[in-house]
Amino acid sequence: MKLYSKGVYLINGTELVEDNADAATILKNRTGEEITADGARKQTIAYGILKAHNTSGNMEKLQIKFDKLTSHDITFVGIIQTARASGLEKFPIPYVLTNCHNSLCAVGGTINEDDHMFGLSCAKRYGGVYVPPHQAVIHQYAREMLSGGGKMILGSDSHTRYGALGTMAMGEGGPELVKQLLSQTYDIDMPGIVGVYLTGKPQKGVGPQDVAIALIKEVFANGYVKNKVMEFVGPGVENLSVDFRIGVDVMTTETTCLSSIWKTDAQVKEFYEIHGRGGDYAELNPGKAAYYDGMIELDLSAIKPMIAMPFHPSNAYTIEELNANLTDILADCEKKAQVSFNGAADLNLKEKIRDGKFYVDQGIIAGCAGGGFENICDAADILDGASIGADAFTLSVYPASMPIYMELVRNGAAAKIMATGAVMKTAFCGPCFGAGDTPANNGFSIRHSTRNFPNREGSKVQNGQIASVALMDARSIAATAARKGCLTAATDVDANFTKPKYFFDKTIYENRVFDSHGVADPTVEVKLGPNIKDWPKMAELTDNLLLKVVSEIHDPVTTTDELIPSGETSSYRSNPLGLAEFTLSRKDPAYVGRAKEVQRAEKVREDGGHPYDALPELKDAVDVILTKFPDANERNTGIGSTIFAVKPGDGSAREQAASCQKVLGGWANIAHEYATKRYRSNLINWGMLPFLIPEGELPFANGDYLFVPGIRKAVEEKAQDIAVYAVKDGALKEFHMTLGDLTDDEREIILKGCLINFNRK
Repeated sequence: MKLYSKGVYLINGTELVEDNADAATILKNRTGEEITADGARKQTIAYGILKAHNTSGNMEKLQIKFDKLTSHDITFVGIIQTARASGLEKFPIPYVLTNCHNSLCAVGGTINEDDHMFGLSCAKRYGGVYVPPHQAVIHQYAREMLSGGGKMILGSDSHTRYGALGTMAMGEGGPELVKQLLSQTYDIDMPGIVGVYLTGKPQKGVGPQDVAIALIKEVFANGYVKNKVMEFVGPGVENLSVDFRIGVDVMTTETTCLSSIWKTDAQVKEFYEIHGRGGDYAELNPGKAAYYDGMIELDLSAIKPMIAMPFHPSNAYTIEELNANLTDILADCEKKAQVSFNGAADLNLKEKIRDGKFYVDQGIIAGCAGGGFENICDAADILDGASIGADAFTLSVYPASMPIYMELVRNGAAAKIMATGAVMKTAFCGPCFGAGDTPANNGFSIRHSTRNFPNREGSKVQNGQIASVALMDARSIAATAARKGCLTAATDVDANFTKPKYFFDKTIYENRVFDSHGVADPTVEVKLGPNIKDWPKMAELTDNLLLKVVSEIHDPVTTTDELIPSGETSSYRSNPLGLAEFTLSRKDPAYVGRAKEVQRAEKVREDGGHPYDALPELKDAVDVILTKFPDANERNTGIGSTIFAVKPGDGSAREQAASCQKVLGGWANIAHEYATKRYRSNLINWGMLPFLIPEGELPFANGDYLFVPGIRKAVEEKAQDIAVYAVKDGALKEFHMTLGDLTDDEREIILKGCLINFNRK
């Protein structure tokens, strides 16, 4: 794999020309025309799609309107509640509500099914589509029923990626969907576009997850594609089935790119025809001379079976490399666990070495990444006639939709899998975020799913319980299962891949999915279960701010799972106050209590009282502040909390990573860098200041008070430099922060206190 350090031209889809002193001559010789970078940028597939959806008239400052929206059952309640508070009357574009995260309804009594009934009633009232539990995971339904060549889809799940089907899709926090529901726009600067030039053909036994993990390993840490669009081109594309392309595409989220798009061909056309939607296909190719801001050259034939060890998809090795260096690599994982969990639980992976072989405890093939038809058929062929054994090892397989499940039953693949002792389950995203097939303490699970962050598999580290997940391709998981848990690459088994043809039967959807066909019925009452709560009142930004630092995180990257855990918290995603109790619970259990102390003082201030009555320690800090800023008082100075993290927000699009802090009185985050555009947007949409401080600087500590004079004026006047004062040892220590680029609407949202206030009639 090669990463180019400069921009690259792609000529006629088959030749790469690096942007250097000789480029102009080479381009003229190849095309017979004068080619410039500015002109060639417009020849990418991505540029054409973005232009078609941009409403600003300025391709440097995009204002995008999407064709369709999609959400699942731990996001759609909050989104619709926010939109309802802002005057929603009907869904202006198709909005699909799927139920694949809380679909088990096994936690929280009636809570989860209440959310589903809320979704069904809203689909009827506002004119949407409702996909009942167990029918399909969000992204598979979108592939089967929503995607379209040259279209754009916005989803409230971070793995909203349908680029392999010619659809540019993005996963964002809920407030960005709210804007679309209110006929507003998705505002971003024109993103960079990075080409992924594929050559060769995968070895037998190598699957899409192997390619994806190898790609993530190369580009995550260096930020090569961060907030950019990845465009897959080159002759290698045609050597991949559509299912294979989909499996690579969905994992591009883990590179931190903004979105993805692929060139399309006859195989993609056939995919649409199989699904009865031939008219939604569009042939997409870059122009004869397309310019990319970066280029990844990837030889598919060089990819070997991969494993992403805990605790990130980029912590990757070939399975061959892991088996050859077991002791060292496992020791490194154990060390990382100690750092990540602050010694609260002990991970012992070396005990899983038996006779020089590594034995895992569990295999999972599931969700939007692993639950595809081809993945499961290939796994079934490897498992044909095998046994997973009667010991601790287990294997569960979750087809991504009921139509896929039906075809697996009809062609016999399901029977092959079940005969081994493995279990076939319905479409469910739980294994991807810790709500299904949670391993035993110290268990090690190999999964064809999307993420293996700390805690994501269901660990409760503060209770001393820890498990870990490695990501692998379905084929190598099946090869491992056939050897009863002994880690094995699929290239080391001699399987006969039958590659059965897929037949899509939409009867299930016709019988079970509610589709309003865009017709709203305002007579339908929205069903609100007792756990579905409105967002609490949120105040406007005051002239000045007094912030208390209530958490300090120095991990290189902080995931949204650590900011608000997944798993058992899912039942409270419709209850802002209930969910907020879990904020940072696995990373900094003291955070909630500290934040609430500060919030009580702010509530007293808002009610016209003296904040010192609720938080006596404030008086010492205020006395110091008044020596330099005598005009600061309870009327013009808000009191709130903030956290510092080096690089927060990797991973999920969940808005609650920000909104929970806001619900607890948070007014800001302070970071050296934000891991994703998604998380920063979530902060802004919940009225929180996304402060940036230069790397290496940290003139405050957990528990310190920070005074930000004139912050409202600074936001209004687009100040690039903001003076802040830390109260230290009875004196004020001045330092400076920035807010980064903000659109006019984003500034107004922060001034108003949140997106709800911004839109409230």
